[in-house]
Amino acid sequence: MTQPPANLSCENAFSPALAESSVLVVDDEPGMRNFLVRMLAPRCRHVAEAADVESASRLLEGTAFDLIILDNVMAGRSGLEWLHDLRETGFFREVILITAFADLDTAIEALRAGAADFVLKPFRSNQILNAIARCLDRARLQRENFVLRRELGSMQALQRAVPAVGALVGDSSATEDVRQMVARVAPMPTTVLVTGESGTGKEVTARAIHQASARAAKPFVPVNCAAIAPDIIESELFGHLKGAFTGAASSREGLFFYAQGGTLFLDEVGELPPAMQSKLLRVIEDKKVRSVGSEREVPVDVRIVAATNCDLEEMVACGRFRQDLYYRLNVVNIHLTPLRERPADVAPLVRQFMAELASRLGVPPLELSPAVLRALARYPWPGNVRELRNVVERSLILGDFPQDVVPELDDVETNDNVSALSPDALELMEKQHMLKVLAESGGNRAEAARRLAISRKTLDRKLKAWHA
Repeated sequence: MTQPPANLSCENAFSPALAESSVLVVDDEPGMRNFLVRMLAPRCRHVAEAADVESASRLLEGTAFDLIILDNVMAGRSGLEWLHDLRETGFFREVILITAFADLDTAIEALRAGAADFVLKPFRSNQILNAIARCLDRARLQRENFVLRRELGSMQALQRAVPAVGALVGDSSATEDVRQMVARVAPMPTTVLVTGESGTGKEVTARAIHQASARAAKPFVPVNCAAIAPDIIESELFGHLKGAFTGAASSREGLFFYAQGGTLFLDEVGELPPAMQSKLLRVIEDKKVRSVGSEREVPVDVRIVAATNCDLEEMVACGRFRQDLYYRLNVVNIHLTPLRERPADVAPLVRQFMAELASRLGVPPLELSPAVLRALARYPWPGNVRELRNVVERSLILGDFPQDVVPELDDVETNDNVSALSPDALELMEKQHMLKVLAESGGNRAEAARRLAISRKTLDRKLKAWHA
């Protein structure tokens, strides 16, 4: 229960979270509503007011509020009763309960119902401003910590450091085209579909779009749709209420809520199960999310960038991907060319990875002679940029580049006029390399795909094409 001393300073009243917030004031006293709205309007991004819970419920249907200031004793339904309903129907945002009539039992009940704070009337401006700022700052930190933990887990799973945002490195015309497309589409709210083989840099491109947009200060939340079990993906994306399914011991916000105001990156979107495709389509169209077990749809402000290494048009033709969802996602398509088709990018990428990894590993960088760079540029890179980075890291650890990537270096160094290999020759090299790794893995395709830094589906597709 908040009861500060008379000399309380307004230490948190001008926090960034307060300045960016959207607040709803619910009180049946016109004088109190007017006082709160006039105080908050210059300090918040958006302030709305309601004289009763019915009006407030209608406002919640169309606006994603960050915080509600809720009076407890009102004509009709009380604030506590409505707060219980809000939590049971999937409203996860902060609520501060205010009242002129309270005792310890009421305060305890308010906190158990999910109120973030409990403020007694009459209160000073500094007191309520500090209570609001504390709630918003605490919620912001919780969401930022969640996003950071998720990104850290993603980085560890991919066995790579997060590249510099927007670091679309390369000298090829294909990479320059991607940079121009990112610059053109980033300021728009448009949904973007990034396509390309595994390891070509789809997440790097999505981060570049986010960083160049007006949402850069908000969360970037990556989701690997292929890595989430089909029976829990709805809960992961949209959240769930306590008791919504077996094991749901408490309510939880979904990734759409954590990405509020920012960008949700749906990687491997082609792996979404059919039922989830339908629900995602509705969210994109209505911009509202319904948590599992809830009857309430909550507005969300999230930009979606999707990515896939699958041929979605072929999947649509086969009935494995919804056509209407495909068109919703594919408003703007950015296709990433495989690394083997843009050899001009290899040298700048190797230099970046060499500098970054040598520093992280605490080892001296390897010499990058023109002959070495030419040999690296000729290699087909079936795992694309991800494989290139892994090779650089392995080479730094072992002290030399592997012979299957940089073969017969002495011969290469004596011939500066060796022409670039033809596409057929490159494909043959790729086939030989992948079959060699598969043999070294004892025929275990999952292990071979891991060593090649490509997906199992990509390996299966290649082997099928080669009748291997």
